[in-house]
Amino acid sequence: MIPFLWLILLTHIRWVNTADLANVSISLVQNIFILAGQSNMSGRGGVTNHGQNGIVNETWDGIIPPECQSNPNILRLSAGFTWVEAQEPLHQDIDLGKVCGVGPGMSFANSVVEKDPSFGVIGLVPCAIGGTNISEWVRGGGLYNQMIRRTEAALQGGGKLQALLWYQGESDTQTLEDAKLYKFRLKRLFKSVRRDLQSPTLPVIQVALASSLGPYKGQVRKAQLGINLPNVRTVDAKGLPVGMDYVHITTLAQVHLGQMLADAFLQTQTTQAVLLPIQTETTQTSNAPKRCSNFVLDVLLGPFR
Repeated sequence: MIPFLWLILLTHIRWVNTADLANVSISLVQNIFILAGQSNMSGRGGVTNHGQNGIVNETWDGIIPPECQSNPNILRLSAGFTWVEAQEPLHQDIDLGKVCGVGPGMSFANSVVEKDPSFGVIGLVPCAIGGTNISEWVRGGGLYNQMIRRTEAALQGGGKLQALLWYQGESDTQTLEDAKLYKFRLKRLFKSVRRDLQSPTLPVIQVALASSLGPYKGQVRKAQLGINLPNVRTVDAKGLPVGMDYVHITTLAQVHLGQMLADAFLQTQTTQAVLLPIQTETTQTSNAPKRCSNFVLDVLLGPFR
């Protein structure tokens, strides 16, 4: 009987310690970024298809550039809704059924921390899913709901939602109808995210296509470059090196893209500092959802919602 009680005590102590560690990591996350879109955001840098005759046999070379190395000041929200130290591939437990490689997320975060050492701990929220059409990201759909749910969970620790990083559109180049509707659908998506996350001025940094899956890349790029919503910036990936599949940009291209995204984001911070009135500590508001919620319940019940 005594050994059994001792076992229970040890288990309880271990559980308490794990909970304490989780609380520490949650409280450290100050700056939250959503990574969403399709495969070039998820990351295919270093991924090669060795298959023949239409058979897919992909592997990742495992090469992580210095700009994408792990950093204790950069965390990632896992598929299990826990904060862990971020490392490539960022989307390995999110973009399931795919071979993920290097994306722009780690290069982006490292660049922000390097250029602004006082910025604080970054929390990345990977949500990108390869091969998706923008119509699959419509408000109320599975991908959209998962992105919002993961972001709300990330915000429970009190961090600030800093930006949405969006790279998608290759799938919408395959039909003229999707290409024509792309601008409308993209604007609707950005407005929905801001409304549902109660962040009406949330910076959005989107990427204009470097490649495509169909013949209507020009129409989709025109839509991306023509977005005129406030606080939306576009980083143009045109000219970045593309891999042998002619769709996914290379590892080095992902590094460069992440740095471009960081520059665009930091410019939004400078603009806001100039345009917004200085607030005292007592009047500052958070971008976190105003409704009360329980992080533990959110994590446990998330998969069933």
